[in-house]
Amino acid sequence: MRMNPRVSVGVAAMSVSALVLGGVACSTGPSETETAAQGFADALTRRDAQAAAALTSDPTAAATAIGQMFEGLNPTDAQFTVASTDSDAGTFTLDADWTFDGGTAEDVDDTATPTTASSAPSAPADREWTYTTTGGGQAVADGGAIPWDPALLAPGLTADTSLRYTTLAGGSPDVLADNGAPLMTEQTVTLVTLDPAAVPDPTASAAALAPLLQPVAPTVTAASITSDLAAAQGRPLTVITLRDADLAPIETQLAATPGVTLVKQTRLLTVDKATQSPAFEGLRTLWEQAQADTAGWAVQLVRPDGTAERLAGQDGAAAPDIATTLDPAVQASAQAAIDTLPQQAAIVAIRPSTGGVLAVAQNSAASGQGPIALTGLYPPGSTFKTVTTSAALQEGSVTPDTVLPCPGVANIEGRTIPNDDNFDLGSVPLHTAFARSCNTTMGQLAVSMTPNALHDAAQQFGLGIDYVTPGLTTVTGSVPPADTPAERVESAIGQGRVTASPFGMALVAASIARGSTPAPMLVKGQPGVGDAAPAPAPAAVTDDLKTMMRETVTSGTATQLADIADVRGKTGTAEVAGQPSHGWFVGIDQDVAFAVFVAGADSSAPAVDAAGRFLRPIQTRLPQ
Repeated sequence: MRMNPRVSVGVAAMSVSALVLGGVACSTGPSETETAAQGFADALTRRDAQAAAALTSDPTAAATAIGQMFEGLNPTDAQFTVASTDSDAGTFTLDADWTFDGGTAEDVDDTATPTTASSAPSAPADREWTYTTTGGGQAVADGGAIPWDPALLAPGLTADTSLRYTTLAGGSPDVLADNGAPLMTEQTVTLVTLDPAAVPDPTASAAALAPLLQPVAPTVTAASITSDLAAAQGRPLTVITLRDADLAPIETQLAATPGVTLVKQTRLLTVDKATQSPAFEGLRTLWEQAQADTAGWAVQLVRPDGTAERLAGQDGAAAPDIATTLDPAVQASAQAAIDTLPQQAAIVAIRPSTGGVLAVAQNSAASGQGPIALTGLYPPGSTFKTVTTSAALQEGSVTPDTVLPCPGVANIEGRTIPNDDNFDLGSVPLHTAFARSCNTTMGQLAVSMTPNALHDAAQQFGLGIDYVTPGLTTVTGSVPPADTPAERVESAIGQGRVTASPFGMALVAASIARGSTPAPMLVKGQPGVGDAAPAPAPAAVTDDLKTMMRETVTSGTATQLADIADVRGKTGTAEVAGQPSHGWFVGIDQDVAFAVFVAGADSSAPAVDAAGRFLRPIQTRLPQ
């Protein structure tokens, strides 16, 4: 039986159509639920609050909540993935994975309960918070918006709560002095702030504040507060920060002053308010890092009343105390020795046997210029003759007893070199020329030296070497090679391109005392590491230098110190173009090596006198 061609074609067409329709039915794409859930997760991962909120039933509320969530948590990373969907019900679940870094000391929540070092582990470098949330509904299955619910972002989140990430202090370490006593501790301070916008007459508030504060800060006056207010241009001004002992007698009056608010904070402060040192800044940095390294962390659900519930996190550990080499009595004596000087002045003291820094002091005039005791670079003048004499003795051309000319003025390599006040000793042994500080002798000695002789001799005493020392930022100085005889003449007397810091010259003195350069150290057990480690000068050379430095005190340029048993030293006056000369003294007394610097002193006498004021009060307790 033959079929009608038309019929057969029609049947075939129907069959193809049925196959095509059947194919469509078997290859359906993502459901409305899957599309909405994936879009929401992707937008959150991109931290695109507007795009995520646009998929919800309340874009305005959702955008605000999402923005606050990311702002409050401030993660290093956040990933949202769709864990499951129910296309028929329109519901879905999201997996959230937040990562936070270790935070900084400024983030630490000091209100957290401390834990003991034995019970709390150190904080990890990365901190993770993972959870699952559920959202959606029939509206989503029907192609509508995701019903907005803050709990879709994080468990327990509501319209009137927010999320916050914070670090948790595990206990505050102390900074200890060399004797183990607390030198710096975490203490409460109060910021006295005046808001000019909160009062009709800020000048009247300034006038009321000044007499209350002057017993604590004599320089604070009504005029100074008014001037600072003008500079603040309408912003609130922190007038002063007070310790609790200073606040207590005047707290009530301060709080009653119009426009004044009192804000409490915690800070690392010296136990003795009078103790100050540029070294403390580095110790504060170490302390803050220790806090950050051992801090715990928390993700908190913050309620409208400010109370918080921890959703995730870990308690902090107690950071260990920081044991330093600083000696409070030596520090106090160094500070008192220079406080009354009108010029910038600094003293650095080092224990030669260990390299421990005993004191770093500078007066207020110096502090206005930064930490000059540690990093200020100046021509060292005749204190550099310790290096020059060492280089000459090592070359073997002279001994301490070699008789050399010391004229009042000499023309050496075209450079007129005078002695101080043009004194003329005639011909004297090298040790006498050293003790009396003969520029003309030293300049002539340097002429025949090799270009690197002074550079190498300086490095043998640590000068010109850069040290990385925990808690200390230092620069020792610079002694470039002197290629010409004229350059060597300048360098030999601590002028020209030679520079040194008070720290650097204290290290020179410590190297002579020890016989080799000690690694400088501020935190016990953490010596500095230099960028070079030259062999020390021969022991015979350093012994000769110590003998000459003693002669400097007994019959040379530092006889003001002759009453101090066994002190050794070298004076220095350094010319500065167009300014009064700087004064220096480097010394050794038992196991203390030190450098005194007085800017613009016009001679070494103020530095020598300061050395005496520094040493005499501590003679009976100097490290032996």
